[in-house]
Amino acid sequence: MTGPLLDRIMQVRAFNRLYTGIIGVLEEGLVGSEYSLGEARVLYELAQEGVTEVAELRRRLDLDPGYASRLLGRLESRGLVVRERHESDGRRQLARLTEAGRAEQQVLEERTIEQIGGLLGRLTEDDQHRLVTSMRTISHLVGPREQAPTLVLRPPRPGDFGWVVQRNGAIYAQEYGWDATYEALVARIVADYVDHFDPAREAAWIAELGGERVGCVFCVRGSDERTAKLRLLVVEPHARGHGVGTRLVDECLAFARAHGYTAMELWTNDVLAAARKIYRRAGFELVDSQPHRSFGHDLVGEIWRREL
Repeated sequence: MTGPLLDRIMQVRAFNRLYTGIIGVLEEGLVGSEYSLGEARVLYELAQEGVTEVAELRRRLDLDPGYASRLLGRLESRGLVVRERHESDGRRQLARLTEAGRAEQQVLEERTIEQIGGLLGRLTEDDQHRLVTSMRTISHLVGPREQAPTLVLRPPRPGDFGWVVQRNGAIYAQEYGWDATYEALVARIVADYVDHFDPAREAAWIAELGGERVGCVFCVRGSDERTAKLRLLVVEPHARGHGVGTRLVDECLAFARAHGYTAMELWTNDVLAAARKIYRRAGFELVDSQPHRSFGHDLVGEIWRREL
């Protein structure tokens, strides 16, 4: 095998070697304990469920019957696990942790948290976010296909406004190379919203996907009393494709319509192709465009509008 595919295979193998070395799964015991990775995984799964059918345990951990039996046997000999027959079906075997097993699992959990905390502690806040986002992307691409996470829109809470500023600044710097003047602009918009908030005419939403903040949008007064303005739409890169941006824009339009506005406008830039596609689908039309120099780049600013 030659060419790009082989190069990618070698990169995946290099990553595997790097990461297994970092987390120490090839050492004598996991996180400095006497337990192998397989034994620790069994203890973890049993701790989550309390009592688990052995067949289900094998399925979750993708273990063949012989290996699973040996793992359980070793843990049972140490007094950490008990195996017993199902009371109504003798063909089904159950496994559960003893009190000693639950205590050992708690120690393993604390050591694992400490080890991973040490790894993350070496990184900046932004690099931690990049690492976790990359891991989530890997899990999504190569992991089992699960039910789509629940998308929830909610009003901002304390701490959310700072998140809006930070994520806007970080995402636009990473994807478009915009400098800190854009983050400063976002900070001014957010501060003005908080200082002069009028619940009868303005609103903001935080989007959560599976309980994680992944996007936001603001509805504020526009160029006149009858026109609302959509501002600060942003969606985390790993959350795109779940309809987050569309839901946020639709919620913004519904609020404006319900609160007496007859039109909505927004300002964006021509390089923001994904956002422009959402605006067009929502019925906005481009009404003006002007070149400008902002955020360290030559851009074309655009005004979009739709009647309500």
